[in-house]
Amino acid sequence: MQTKEPIDTAPDKSGGMTQVVERNIKALLERKQQEDRNRSAENRIADAITGFVGSMTFVYIHIVFFGLWIAWNTGLLGLEPFDPSLVILAMEASVEAIFLSTFVLISQNRMSAQADKRAELDLQVSLLTEHEVTQLIKMVKAIAQKMDIQESHDPEINELTKNVAPEKVMDTMEKQQEEMGISKQNTNNNNKQAR
Repeated sequence: MQTKEPIDTAPDKSGGMTQVVERNIKALLERKQQEDRNRSAENRIADAITGFVGSMTFVYIHIVFFGLWIAWNTGLLGLEPFDPSLVILAMEASVEAIFLSTFVLISQNRMSAQADKRAELDLQVSLLTEHEVTQLIKMVKAIAQKMDIQESHDPEINELTKNVAPEKVMDTMEKQQEEMGISKQNTNNNNKQAR
């Protein structure tokens, strides 16, 4: 009788990562650096402004600025008001809001485009993984049949050996989303009618 060698399933005790993981991390970091280098000057400026606007320093500067402006123009500091109705302050705040929202939208659009690229990559990797797993299941099933293992005739395993067409999955998802959207609209309409 032939003795079987046990399969080593213990994690790597050296604490290191596999070369594949290290290579993938390096590739991702290099891609991010390349994308950062390839950004246009406009995007760099928009990102810098958005980064500053999203900081507590920006909040503190505005608290001091608006606080002093209001205190000065309401007579709390004992100085001659230059904007007693605070109209100039309101106009300045409105113009600032217009520009800041534009910079935020520019940054969000760029980040959205990056997210779309990553989602596309995730989809491609998932499709490749699904195909590879299907091939592995076929191989394991063939081995199980050669060894005359009963489970190899399980209908669920037979189903797993079939390749899945991504278009059909996407069509099914869209159809279900449409049905859910219709049912949500019907629920919302029923709730409105009940009021």
